[in-house]
Amino acid sequence: MKKYCFLILCTIISVAAIGQTFKGVVMDKANSQPIPGVSVFIKGTRTGTTTASDGRFTIARPKGPFTLMVQFVGYQFVEKQFTAKDSTCVIFLSPSQQALQEVVVTGYGTVHKKSVTGAVANYGYAPTMDYENTNEFKGIRENGFLNTTKSPLSTFSADVDRASYSLVRTNLNGGQLLKPNAVRIEELINYFDYNYPAPVNTDPVAIYADLAICPWNKEHQLARIGLQGKKIPTDKLPPSNLVFLLDVSGSMSPPNRLPLVKQAFKALVQQLRDEDRVAIVVYAGAAGLVLPSTSGKEKTKIIDALENLSAGGSTAGGAGIKLAYRTAADHFIKKGNNRVILATDGDFNVGLSSEEDLQDLIEREREKGISLSVLGFGMGNYKDNRLETLADKGNGNYAYIDNFEEARRTFVTEFGGTLFTIAKDVKLQVEFNPKFVQSYRLVGYENRLLNDEDFNDDKKDAGDMGSGHTVTALYELVPVGAREGSVDPLKYQNPVPVTYKSSSNELLTVKMRYKEPDGEKSKLLEKVLLPGAKSIDNAPEDFRLAASVAQFGMLLRSSPYKGASTYESALKLANGARGTDPEGYRAEYIQLLKKAQLLQESVATR
Repeated sequence: MKKYCFLILCTIISVAAIGQTFKGVVMDKANSQPIPGVSVFIKGTRTGTTTASDGRFTIARPKGPFTLMVQFVGYQFVEKQFTAKDSTCVIFLSPSQQALQEVVVTGYGTVHKKSVTGAVANYGYAPTMDYENTNEFKGIRENGFLNTTKSPLSTFSADVDRASYSLVRTNLNGGQLLKPNAVRIEELINYFDYNYPAPVNTDPVAIYADLAICPWNKEHQLARIGLQGKKIPTDKLPPSNLVFLLDVSGSMSPPNRLPLVKQAFKALVQQLRDEDRVAIVVYAGAAGLVLPSTSGKEKTKIIDALENLSAGGSTAGGAGIKLAYRTAADHFIKKGNNRVILATDGDFNVGLSSEEDLQDLIEREREKGISLSVLGFGMGNYKDNRLETLADKGNGNYAYIDNFEEARRTFVTEFGGTLFTIAKDVKLQVEFNPKFVQSYRLVGYENRLLNDEDFNDDKKDAGDMGSGHTVTALYELVPVGAREGSVDPLKYQNPVPVTYKSSSNELLTVKMRYKEPDGEKSKLLEKVLLPGAKSIDNAPEDFRLAASVAQFGMLLRSSPYKGASTYESALKLANGARGTDPEGYRAEYIQLLKKAQLLQESVATR
């Protein structure tokens, strides 16, 4: 342990900034493991940060002596003083005094779970799973194969949500498999960042497409379509008018709900600029404004308002949303980012509670320029179906926050992508050439399908993309003359495929429509993909990862289209696609694959 700490300290000292910055690492005193996602603040100032995946942090320091405040869920709060000459530190956090009962293994080392609170004091948060399960998820009927001659077009809305991946992770870390209807394969695929070429002109989004042999059916091909949003520097982003709409009802009292909500939104507050504004609306038995719209430079005031929140009462969600929108409208910023951010376990049981009424309200406010982003917390009475719908209707994103690292990614690492829209109503339409493609199947996106005529209808709502966001879609293609999985050859029709005399040697064309954030008329982009599928082993690293995750999703769903998919094949692709993995998400995914395989094997032997 001493040797490990000494090496880390030497590394920090070797790269420490002189004068204006202070660097350190936060570690678990019980096992000497670095702790990511820890809140680090300079006492008496608005300066703060969070630790990275390796436990390290860098913070702007004041002149003279100062005091660091260090806090994280599941650990004792630490205050430590430093002199003007100090430039680095190693801070050890001690787990709270409650007895440690269980150890959960993740891709980031050992994680201790508290027997009383159920909270996990590290990256791989896994809640206790002994709740009464009244969770609600939308039904999903998986996309099947479509004949190219009869259905040459495939049209759907872009999706950058990733809640389903966090839900899968929560359940697997808790030793349970998620219900198949809760597994949205496109959200699993889009959880990861992919290195698509950035836009090179004035367009906010670039289209990318490539092709490989399908790993779960060697007779088929797998087409990957990617969208890459332009990354806008934080100082170039428009000012924000944010309203935090926080559920403080009794169901939010467990540690992985309101206490985690506080940690998440405190991380967001640290990213705010002076020109940004925040108000806080809460709801339980009734709704109330606990913090009027406040400048982002008053971080201490905003954080104090968050700290003073406590849970209790029923859930007047509808009243809370009305008050939040009214507050956002009162401080509306033209050409700015006007957004309500809802944090809840999804249980609206008092007041405006019908899903139709909520949708109508949110759609009206969307037309006024106020977006809605939704963050889900907790499990047991979780209403995924409702929260996903609210975010879709509100031109916002939907995420499930199962640990502080997920909050850090949402509000710190991807601050611009989460809160700032660069392209709205993003639709994709793919046309397949019957000369080469006999039939095709869109993997996932069942809840995002559009009618073909919706593509050119600018009144039709669709998904939005934020700064730096990527969107990935996979199509399983059946080449002319090949079989569609297990379907037998036709008995009464000519088995010889029709020969098309088209002069085009294009495999498919991808068309995308989008609107500027404040625009009403869509713009069109196109990308052509030529035939020539390479081996999946020779495909780009990101392609192999996406193919692995698609297999993972189909295995979790016990999909009839999984073909030859196995956990071994998914693991092989994932192990060969780790890349640099700076945040460790791909390493974590590999651990989830292994957990899912073990759980499904145990179910099969019962």
